Amino acid sequence: MKASRAVVAALWTLLAASGVCAQANYPDRPVRIIVGFTPGSATDITARIFAQKFNESWNVPVTVENIPGSGGAVAAERLAKAVPDGTTLMWGANGAITINPSLQSRVSYDPVTDFAPISLALRMASLIAINNEVPAKDLPELLALAKARPGELSYATPGAGTPQHIGGELLKMLAGVDIIHVPYRGAVYTDVIGGRVTMVWGNSGSLLPLVRERKLRGLAVTSLARSPTIPELPTVAESGFPGFEATSWFALLAPAGTPAPIIAKVQRATLAVLNDPDLQPRFAQLGLDPVGSSPAELGATIKSDIAKWAKVIAQAGIKAGE
Repeated sequence: MKASRAVVAALWTLLAASGVCAQANYPDRPVRIIVGFTPGSATDITARIFAQKFNESWNVPVTVENIPGSGGAVAAERLAKAVPDGTTLMWGANGAITINPSLQSRVSYDPVTDFAPISLALRMASLIAINNEVPAKDLPELLALAKARPGELSYATPGAGTPQHIGGELLKMLAGVDIIHVPYRGAVYTDVIGGRVTMVWGNSGSLLPLVRERKLRGLAVTSLARSPTIPELPTVAESGFPGFEATSWFALLAPAGTPAPIIAKVQRATLAVLNDPDLQPRFAQLGLDPVGSSPAELGATIKSDIAKWAKVIAQAGIKAGE
């Protein structure tokens, strides 16, 4: 009996030692970063920047696997079921993590309990721009026009349930205006330039060139502070709505239960990429502001954003697929 107990104890010690060794040597196998959107999307492009840098730093293959569907929910479900050994990570956009759980009735993952946060990496402010013929020089004048003409103005976004749509609904509530939402898939800017839609709420990276070419008039950015990429434009917060923030962000996550030493190593590698001076012009070109955070800070952001957007979605009566 004593001998069998000794054998079991020895086996447990061996297994524990092998686990510690695997964590210390991480990564000693290929790593995949899953992305919930198609190749060429902003989420995909940014994920590949980090995958390449991780590959160079770790000297193991780090690949991006695109698993599109349901606004990133399919990829998130895949991460929740992955083995928590650091070989599967997710480059997550905030829509799938903090908006989908309130927007979709059948999300089979819990972003708080099923994921291990690693780092909030990048933020992308949205930009509010209008057709050049609209008689408004700034956001307060635009909202005054909307109050005078309820239901006549419209705003375009990349689609229903996107961070831009939810952010637009929040501003409508705070301003007490009735502006029609027009979701697009594809050439969202053409109709705004042509005057068929009053304004657009879009990612700054793709919208900013049109503003600087004077094809559209930029009014404000949706970040809490002015974006270093667009310092000439005021924030929505500065324009009469203190504390307003409605940005897109990208973060690295792992399955819940991933060992802390692995999380720490990936987080350090993430910060190294964000601080790489050679990448700063690339991030700026894409309209991205490097952030970098601890796992705890990302976890707190996820919880607060879920609560924030759940209230907006419920109050505005937004449903998936609208």
